[in-house]
Amino acid sequence: MGKDEIFEKALKGKRVPVLTLDNKWHRLFSMMDPDKILKETENELNTLLKRQGKLNTESKSIKAIKKKLMDEIVQLMDSNDKSSEKKVEENRRLIEECNEKLEEYQDELLDIPVLINEVNHRLMIRTMELCYDLLQSNTTEIQEISEWIAKIRVELKKNIIRKQEKEIKNFELYSYMHDIFGADVIEIFDLKYNPMETMLKKKEAQNESN
Repeated sequence: MGKDEIFEKALKGKRVPVLTLDNKWHRLFSMMDPDKILKETENELNTLLKRQGKLNTESKSIKAIKKKLMDEIVQLMDSNDKSSEKKVEENRRLIEECNEKLEEYQDELLDIPVLINEVNHRLMIRTMELCYDLLQSNTTEIQEISEWIAKIRVELKKNIIRKQEKEIKNFELYSYMHDIFGADVIEIFDLKYNPMETMLKKKEAQNESN
């Protein structure tokens, strides 16, 4: 079973929110490296949502205009002058145009939710694919870093032991040379530090930590 089939099975029967309206999805989006497909699908969904909002707004506006025209007709019905008759006819014509427009908008408003669900579903699948790839990539890197840390720890322990052994050896060498050549041994051998002082400082540090 492929990844897409697994994702489809996981989403079956679940109500997925409109992703571009979900703050959690936007936080998830910021953690990913969105590709062209994801961005195009996101834009497609946003375009449908904007169209849906525009149609709803314009439908309300047309209904308000239609109501106003009908109210005017009711008021003009009692008048017998020709100008009123012409106004009534004009209003009826405009009401017919409103009805046609409302019917057109209603048909589109019935189709848009289906399209939104379809595009939203595609966006969810693509999001899951990218998240899956990112999780796999991160997991691989985590394993590699963990192995590197384990190796470094081993090397670190080895080098700490080597350092301690060489410090002890330097201390012993210094002690013997001090006994043979005297206190000026550091100047004679151009030593950069005094091994005896180093050892004393380490002992003091250990005593303080204890």
